Amino acid sequence: MQLRDALRTSAPDVAPAAALRGWLLRPAGAAWVALLAAVLVARTAHVAVVYAQGGMDNAFVVRAGQTWLHGGAPYADRRFLYLPSAVLFAAGQAALPAVVLRVAAPVVCVGLVVAGWWCAVRLFRVPARSRFAVLGLLALVLCWAPVGHLIDLGNWTAVSALALPLALLLADRGRWGAAGVVLGLSVAVKPLLVPVAVLLLLARQWRALAWMVALPLALSAGMALVMPDPGGFFTRTLPFLLRGGDALMRPFDCSLPAVLPRLGVPPVLAEAVALAAAAAGVLCAWRRWRRADPGPARLADTAAMLMLASYLLARPSYEHYLVVVVPLLVAGAFEDGSVTRSPWFWAVLVPQVPEFAFPHLEVSTRRAFKDAVALCGLALVLGLGCARRRPPRAPSRRTADPVPELSGPVR
Repeated sequence: MQLRDALRTSAPDVAPAAALRGWLLRPAGAAWVALLAAVLVARTAHVAVVYAQGGMDNAFVVRAGQTWLHGGAPYADRRFLYLPSAVLFAAGQAALPAVVLRVAAPVVCVGLVVAGWWCAVRLFRVPARSRFAVLGLLALVLCWAPVGHLIDLGNWTAVSALALPLALLLADRGRWGAAGVVLGLSVAVKPLLVPVAVLLLLARQWRALAWMVALPLALSAGMALVMPDPGGFFTRTLPFLLRGGDALMRPFDCSLPAVLPRLGVPPVLAEAVALAAAAAGVLCAWRRWRRADPGPARLADTAAMLMLASYLLARPSYEHYLVVVVPLLVAGAFEDGSVTRSPWFWAVLVPQVPEFAFPHLEVSTRRAFKDAVALCGLALVLGLGCARRRPPRAPSRRTADPVPELSGPVR
């Protein structure tokens, strides 16, 4: 009896959080993987059946590519909001047969989102076949509307959703040059990740920064030589963006310069508030980088903060832009001091739960108010976490749960 009692008292206590962490990091069963695959196939099939050109937003770029292939000027359509380099990628889609494009566009979009999530979990050394990786992606697709909207629209934001975690994964491995190439190609397709250049400046990675700037400039210059009226990007597209788009775009723009005037704030004051909020976000990103604690969270938090700061100011900003940031933050849930440990992180995402209803906001043109709450809330929660002077206290040995997959080599 005494020996049994001694053994019982010497056995370490397993904290509930550590037990949950261990369960999530174990391999997912075949049933969960099959369920995830079925959900992704269903989303892909829905877009292929409903949209002839792989989504409404994808249709804009396909038409621009078709216009160029027929000798016209892509920037004649003001809704083609990309650099001249993007015409090359648009033409590649336009050259596909309609039947192939209808299926290929949603398949590629879903593939980019899945690959981005894989890169995000590998950045934090989480096994790609773990329950966390499988169930996390399943929850993002089923329980968070921006992912579904991105797939339905076929928006090229999906390229950035892969490029950012992939670039951070390469940078975390010390391959900054390759990270710059990935970022440069992403900007050439869609200039959404331009704010990440500030991260390269903070890290003093000049070669990566050169790649990020040179690739889209070189591709744009080359395309400008073979397309009519390349100056339309400066004479029509940029003024169109600075005015906030048109009546089709403005109701869905969740940036502060777009939302605050709809609440009665004078436009000049709204611009000033947005500029101050964006500047505060950049300052928080700088403080997060200066903390210099080891691990990939430094890269992820700084990049995410820079992106959120740009969303607050730049027009237009749509809710599916958050797909570039939120999965990256969720993938770091096991990191000490992760912003996902705060209940406020999840609270600000509630308005974007599918079928979430709130009085007077059910109309799609008023959805931007709910999206602005999520955007501002995420920026505030992450900004406060980045502005901490000291890194969070390390967990005690009693509650720590060492997991070989998190500290071992990448498989």
